Amino acid sequence: MKIDLSGKTALVTGSTAGIGWAAAKGLAESGATVIVNGRKEATVAEAVSTLRKQVPDAQIQHFTGDLGTAQGCAALVAAIPACDILINNLGIYGPKDFFETPDEDWAHFFEVNVMSGVRLSRAYLPGMVSQGWGRVVFVSSESAINIPTEMIHYGFSKTAQLSIARGLAQRVAGSGVTVNSVLPGPTLSEGLAEMLQDEVKTSGKSVEAVAADFVMAHRPSSIIRRAATVEEVANMIVYISSKQASATTGAALRVDGGVISAI
Repeated sequence: MKIDLSGKTALVTGSTAGIGWAAAKGLAESGATVIVNGRKEATVAEAVSTLRKQVPDAQIQHFTGDLGTAQGCAALVAAIPACDILINNLGIYGPKDFFETPDEDWAHFFEVNVMSGVRLSRAYLPGMVSQGWGRVVFVSSESAINIPTEMIHYGFSKTAQLSIARGLAQRVAGSGVTVNSVLPGPTLSEGLAEMLQDEVKTSGKSVEAVAADFVMAHRPSSIIRRAATVEEVANMIVYISSKQASATTGAALRVDGGVISAI
């Protein structure tokens, strides 16, 4: 299978690192013009520079702005009024006990993790429908189904993404536009690697080995018994963005290493 996205423009939110950056790289390697996004000019510039080095022929644009706000989304749409592929990857997470999580935290997670995708989908989907082709992907999490007790506010926001994606898929039924969710499990992104650095230093183990220990301690139902790589998650995102995935829509596609105990 050769995925060719030449002539398509793909916007990947929160794409300066982690799954978002890997998705941007995979889409660029498939020929799409990729729009890299982040909140800080320096990190956006670094991500674009690295992407150009690794994918020399890549067509890359960029937008610096906080898409966790209505103003940031509006500024993006004003600067880039259309895209063919929208990857709603932007997200935040962090543990906090339910009884210590104030309204402000719930509202912040909702704005960033949920409303960013709502606002951008509302802006870009009509253009996709009018041209008869488009892809929208929400990067959710296995935590949407396995709600983590240590961050219920995060799990709630990821479950909301599944509802929105399914509803939007039905809303644009028959248009040639697909809307899906991707559910990563524990993934060895820069954030997880940084969190595990102390254990790496004290144990003398590789970061991959420490990450595997972390997975088995916190997600013991994992079948692969390790953290996924960001590239493994990005592979699903690239595929579901492709022309070959035209019969898959309204789906919640797991890249969770088997963490979710369901057939």
